[in-house]
Amino acid sequence: MLTRREFNTGVSVVAMLAVASLPGAAFAQRNDMVPSGDLAEPSPLGDMVMGKADAPVTIIEYASMTCPHCAHFTVETFPKLKERYIDTGKVKYIFREFPLDPLAAGAAMLARCGDKDKFFSLLELLFATQNQWAVQNPIEPLFNVVKQAGYSREAFNACLDTRANENSKKILAAVESTRNRAADKLKVTSTPTFFINGKRVPGALSIEELEKEIAPYLKA
Repeated sequence: MLTRREFNTGVSVVAMLAVASLPGAAFAQRNDMVPSGDLAEPSPLGDMVMGKADAPVTIIEYASMTCPHCAHFTVETFPKLKERYIDTGKVKYIFREFPLDPLAAGAAMLARCGDKDKFFSLLELLFATQNQWAVQNPIEPLFNVVKQAGYSREAFNACLDTRANENSKKILAAVESTRNRAADKLKVTSTPTFFINGKRVPGALSIEELEKEIAPYLKA
């Protein structure tokens, strides 16, 4: 899936997939509640979590690394969410992968291959530079981005080599498993999709929209 040839071919559909991720019919699900037990199962690699374990609000985001709406949320909204709610102990935030194409899967793998303590900083870097590497020939631009986070050429190649590297194969399988379970069990149909204390809320939410969803739980 992640050979150089297939990377270059797969990324050609990024624009089409980005359009497919626009919130449309998915907004009909805005009031859907999902059982907490269905949401509790973590990624096979373990969930990437930020915030207090006993925070009154849990926000789970399913996102694709090539989704421009996900990038917009990460760059524009997430810093405010972190400052006002995550850092103050009001929100526990969980990120889960939902790749829409091979390039998104590759970028997600790079975030997972690195140091767990640097996961969120690398995630933010990839989203902030999305327009640099989500291009027709992504290999070199993607490497140029992640080397800022300490990736060597050898580590970069090894992370994406699912044919020769068993650990990379395991990471890709886990990323795909997370996506497939979200689509089949949780009915995720677009990115980003958020679950706020079990309520499915699709779309690149603004901080004001998030605050409306969060407020009732904080009052309680």
